Amino acid sequence: MRQVATLAGVGTKTVSRVINNEPNVAAATAERVWHAVRSLDYHVDLQAGSLRRADGRTRTLGLLVGSVDNPFAGAIHRAVEDTAIKREVAVFASSFDDDPERELRAVNAFLRRRVDGLILTSVKRHPDYDASLRAQGIPVVYVDRRPLDATYDSVTSDNREGARKATEHLIRHGHRRIALLTDRLDIQTAADRQQGFFEALGHAGIATTSTPVITELHDSGAAQHALARLLASDQPPTAVFSSQNLLTVGALHALRDAGAQRSVALVGFDDLPLADLVDPGVTVVAQDPQEIGRVAVTRLFARLEGQDLAPAHIIVPTTLIPRGSGEIPARA
Repeated sequence: MRQVATLAGVGTKTVSRVINNEPNVAAATAERVWHAVRSLDYHVDLQAGSLRRADGRTRTLGLLVGSVDNPFAGAIHRAVEDTAIKREVAVFASSFDDDPERELRAVNAFLRRRVDGLILTSVKRHPDYDASLRAQGIPVVYVDRRPLDATYDSVTSDNREGARKATEHLIRHGHRRIALLTDRLDIQTAADRQQGFFEALGHAGIATTSTPVITELHDSGAAQHALARLLASDQPPTAVFSSQNLLTVGALHALRDAGAQRSVALVGFDDLPLADLVDPGVTVVAQDPQEIGRVAVTRLFARLEGQDLAPAHIIVPTTLIPRGSGEIPARA
């Protein structure tokens, strides 16, 4: 910093004020400082600088998602980053794979790095680190899953309604034996989607006791194996609702392996890359992860700026996209 100050012909305090965007610095002076920064390829040490900065900020956010290689999580990440970068804020992203211990380690790592705020997906509705967050006064917005504590902001899809729409769509095409492929039911999204599925069946007078429901499916391979067994059973389903995008991939493999892709209907929750290019195209209930990420980070910045906001649960609607697989009629 001293070299920057010497080259710009100013004091080190002025350099600090310029790179921290503090007020009352003449435009010409700021330009000389930034020219010196660029000439010397000077990189600000945010960790050290935060101790001196008037607002105590590090200009970093922590983002925790299920898995960064899942397209849904990746889209949330991109939306958060696109908004943050305009404010010259960096985003640290981490995956926790629905493992509560890994989640705790990731959040603790964010806190050690003194991030200004957190956008979190949590496997628990009352996470173990809640007391630490409150003690440190760090603003938090939850995404995808809503915590039990209603004093936190959260942004989620309308999971129950989306699942209900998907199931009703299959019922309208004559299906009565519809299989549900889902994740662990202690995960809130999975439980909400199962509830919407059962609500649609109940409204149509379809007994849930005879409905094939396969839970504890964590990835495409598990879904493929589970559906293959159902298709080979004495009473195979005429339709499938897969409640997560990776499970839909597994269902597609199972249907194709069994030669049933044109006879067994499929609706997936969450869209897939190239879903419109397979034959038949995959009918989905599409979430809007870009909007979830944008709303979440906008809400977080509003809190960082001191806006007096009441805690809110913001629900982002889903959209049913018919492409062919969900419109296959039930066999006679």
